[in-house]
Amino acid sequence: MPGEKKIKSVKVSARTRRKVSIRKKLEGTAERPRLSVFRSAKHIYVQAVDDTTNTVLAAASDLEEAVKAGLTGKKKDKAKAVGQALAKKLLAKNITACVFDRNGFIYHGRVSAVADGAREGGLKF
Repeated sequence: MPGEKKIKSVKVSARTRRKVSIRKKLEGTAERPRLSVFRSAKHIYVQAVDDTTNTVLAAASDLEEAVKAGLTGKKKDKAKAVGQALAKKLLAKNITACVFDRNGFIYHGRVSAVADGAREGGLKF
């Protein structure tokens, strides 16, 4: 019916609440960007964001050919490779430090694997 609101699932609305409270405390700069993680059912995406100019400095996902190559198996392994790929891109731009934004997701599983991969790649949180 027209005028009816679409009801979000409880999981999505809970993540949105967590996301807002996290974002109040975090801000990315050009020297220390915010690593924003998005996790879907199949894929994982990471962006390095400069909040002062609202620009994306680098991005990586498991859909990129460089990350896809040679990786088969667990999503957690792919997430770690995505973190390493983003670290490589940021180090090429002389960025060594960042702020981790888990985007409302619980720091567990694939989200923590991205952080571990970025740390192994040479980024400091």
